Amino acid sequence: MKIAIINGPNLNLLGKREPEVYGTATFEDYFETLKSTFPKVEFIYFQSNIEGELIDKIQEFGFSYTGIILNAGAYTHTSIGIGDAVKAITTPVIEVHISNTFSRESFRHQSYISGNAKGVILGFGLKSYELAIQSFL
Repeated sequence: MKIAIINGPNLNLLGKREPEVYGTATFEDYFETLKSTFPKVEFIYFQSNIEGELIDKIQEFGFSYTGIILNAGAYTHTSIGIGDAVKAITTPVIEVHISNTFSRESFRHQSYISGNAKGVILGFGLKSYELAIQSFL
C-alpha cells in the first residue's frame, strides 16, 4: 500500500507557527511517527508553498498510489486548480486539516477540494492524518 501525503503552504512551519492552533511538533517528526505506527504502508511526503508544485505532485501520484492525504492549507479556500487536479485523478484523496476550519474565519469555510475528495477530516490536530490513513486501510 502506497500513500502520499501532500502538505501545502506554511505547513513547513509546524512547531513554530501559531502553536495554540497547530501544536508544537514539526511535521517531519510526526512523519517519522506515522512511518513507525504504520510499518506496512509505503509513504511519500511532499510539502510546498507553491500552488503549481502541489498540482504537479497530485497529478504525479494520482494514478499509481493507493491514496493521497492532502492538506492544501490556505489553497483549500482559493485554488480551483487544486480542486480540478483532485477531480482529474483516479487515486482517492482525503482532505485533511489540523484545525477545525469551521471554527475559524468565515473564508476558511469554503473548500474547492471537498467536493472532489473521498472524504474530509478536520479538527483533530495531527491525528487527522492518522484517521485518513486508517480510512485507506
